[in-house]
Amino acid sequence: MIESKQGSSFSGCAPIAILGVPFDNVTTEEALDLISEMIRSGRPHYAATANVDFVVQAGEDVELRRILFDAHLVLADGQPIVWASAFLGNPLRERVTGSGLIPLLLALAEQKGWKVFFLGGTTESVAAAAGKTRAKHPRLQLVGAYSPPFKPLLEMDHADILRRIHEAKPDILLVAFGCPKQEKWINMHLAAAAVPFSVGVGATIDFLAGTFKRAPRWMQKTGAEWVFRLLQEPGRLAGRYGKDLRVFGFAILRQWWQMRRRKDKHHSADAASVSVDASGVSVIQAPARLDAAAVAGQGNAWRDSVIRGHVVFNLAATEFADSTGIGALIRLRKLSRDNGRAFVLASPPAALESSFRLMRLEGFFSVEPGLDAARARVQTEIFGADVSKAPQVEVCVIRWKGEATAANIDDLRAKTETEIGVLPPGARAVIDLSSLAFSDSAGIGLMVRLKRWGQRRDVTLAFRNPNETVRNVLRMTRLENFLLEGPV
Repeated sequence: MIESKQGSSFSGCAPIAILGVPFDNVTTEEALDLISEMIRSGRPHYAATANVDFVVQAGEDVELRRILFDAHLVLADGQPIVWASAFLGNPLRERVTGSGLIPLLLALAEQKGWKVFFLGGTTESVAAAAGKTRAKHPRLQLVGAYSPPFKPLLEMDHADILRRIHEAKPDILLVAFGCPKQEKWINMHLAAAAVPFSVGVGATIDFLAGTFKRAPRWMQKTGAEWVFRLLQEPGRLAGRYGKDLRVFGFAILRQWWQMRRRKDKHHSADAASVSVDASGVSVIQAPARLDAAAVAGQGNAWRDSVIRGHVVFNLAATEFADSTGIGALIRLRKLSRDNGRAFVLASPPAALESSFRLMRLEGFFSVEPGLDAARARVQTEIFGADVSKAPQVEVCVIRWKGEATAANIDDLRAKTETEIGVLPPGARAVIDLSSLAFSDSAGIGLMVRLKRWGQRRDVTLAFRNPNETVRNVLRMTRLENFLLEGPV
């Protein structure tokens, strides 16, 4: 049964964190079973099929990293990912590629009566993919195949695309805008589109259309498929593959060295325990070794604690965490968000904090230095963004707090417009981002709309003091200069 992540049991398939990306340890058959449960639930879910280039991009793009962190299913679309997992000591059982999974999913959709929508690609490729798919699966309900005009993410006609999706009411949405645009589009519109299962498919549309051919079976099995793709598009892929090999290989060696040398040290065998304090907060005492064995033995109890209520995960006694242990923490954090719970890490040792920094995950967890501070953080933690107004002599300063994401931008927009709406023409307003922990592309899109809305009201609006995480997203959208101003 699916529960939030969406909810494969910890037993046998805990995610494995590779450079901060939590890959689900599932086979192709198990992935199809999980997708089937997502579709039957009727609630929106999304998956990502991540290869080496995807992981390298996530290392540079904090929003993409967060999207993978929150994804309901992350599949290893690349044999080097599987090799890296084995090298790190926690092997993934199987490579699950998008180009291999999607044809099987289409066949299953025909059998189950699920409705499918193709979104993206070129006009020619999506039409060809639709035609060949209908020929191969005559009973498949292919309810849409649309290639919107090519534009930057924040300039797309999102309302028109959503209208088409709402009219078609698909169960499966296959988005082919290329990485990371397709993942960011899905994340922006997950709730609004309300499709039970969405996934970015990239070049899979071209494979379905016959524009590109997949490598021979022996190349797929030996991990040499990238050579076949390189021969097809040498001009586009040569530089990218060279950079990916260099960046990924070096980063994997760093993760291996950091975790391997600690793994060899002597560790106590203290068992973990779960208790509930007087305020109803569950306190999980993590074991000395937060590794694959600990997750397999105790992960279900941790998951149940998160589903029941707020959790403090006390790492004071933890001496070592492997890639599966960190993957389990990512899953628990995701599960807590899906269930509206607080999840706070207490007293992580320096070694674990170093691993978080190595994987660029330090901003993705709520962390406190001690148990009392963690309990206090649970009581005060606010999910979502908030607005407060600061008095100024000549400038109206509005502070955003928490996060600005697709999940809460409607509420954030309404609160901000209420504050700005009372200002007279010619007034100046600044939105202070210093207390904003994170923004995705939906949040950046809101900033653009608010600025333009202010211009129509003759109110000058600017944003200031973003942290490095938010500034990174602004850089990726190339809106840093348009939106930001210095301190006032």
